[in-house]
Amino acid sequence: MSYRAASRLLCLTLSHHIPCRTAFTGRLAVTASRTMSTTPDKPQTMATAGSSQPATEEWNFEVTPVPKNPLGEGKYIKTAGCLIIGDEILNGKTLDRNSNYFARFCFENGIELKRIEVVPDEEDDIVEASRRMVQKYDFVITSGGIGPTHDDITYASLAKSFNQGLVHHQETLRRMMEMSKNRPWISQQTEEQRTARERMALFPDKAEVLFVAKDLWVPVVRLEGKLCIFPGIPGLFQRLLDHLVPFLPLPPPNERPFRLQVFTNLPESSIAPYLTDLQKRVKNEGVRVGSYPLLQRGVYVSLIGLDEERVKELGDEVVERLQGKVMTEVEVRQAKDSK
Repeated sequence: MSYRAASRLLCLTLSHHIPCRTAFTGRLAVTASRTMSTTPDKPQTMATAGSSQPATEEWNFEVTPVPKNPLGEGKYIKTAGCLIIGDEILNGKTLDRNSNYFARFCFENGIELKRIEVVPDEEDDIVEASRRMVQKYDFVITSGGIGPTHDDITYASLAKSFNQGLVHHQETLRRMMEMSKNRPWISQQTEEQRTARERMALFPDKAEVLFVAKDLWVPVVRLEGKLCIFPGIPGLFQRLLDHLVPFLPLPPPNERPFRLQVFTNLPESSIAPYLTDLQKRVKNEGVRVGSYPLLQRGVYVSLIGLDEERVKELGDEVVERLQGKVMTEVEVRQAKDSK
């Protein structure tokens, strides 16, 4: 299947919420949006060929009931790993942002993200990395490689990782067909295109298939109770991850860290001795101190700990000593994006 055919297929099939303006990355097309996790080097846009788009339909698929805690009663996720799959990440064609979204998700939910790793579209690399991460961490995600083209090998590679076969998941196929049955292009597909499309529902045969959103046909496929397989398309990655929350044994609120950030115009070399002393003083309290300079603008000092009141108290000290000011998470992101 050509790149253009594959991109159109993904754009129209995966979700009716995603507009069919497509930016080409060379391997697959990804939806152009404000929240893209991939940035192509020379994006092009294309209008949908053929007749105009059908009117937006509302879908109300059944969401999977929340199963028992896969880690065991009373246990919750403490550590996580992130496996990004794709040649286009490694050759610089595409900029990954899904790992950043996942890192923020982990921090906000009290999970310690221990590793982010990028591997090529090679079976051996996917098998080795996925096995290693599942052995070490409580929660592992993969992103990318589940589309309809020849180099989308994530499902097959992960099936091999955990000694499983592959089988078409009938409910996924049904939902896929239901959402696309009124599309004008569906009747024009060749047998080869239909086969490619159905590869997106070819899952490891012992996997859990979790339908987490009532208006999406694409599920989150979970292996070994802890490895969750996500698409690389940003809008889908983010929506599926956010909707997966009820299915995850997350840490209780009192186990989730609080972060406070202070901005100072002083150079990092001037404040380094104070921050070194501060970290020594608060290390036994479980508070972490970090500094992150913005070139020729100043430094962000980050304080992270479980005791919100203690972190705020230390923040007041840092503000006074460094002639700084407390910044919100949103203000910090905006400042960094504008640098």
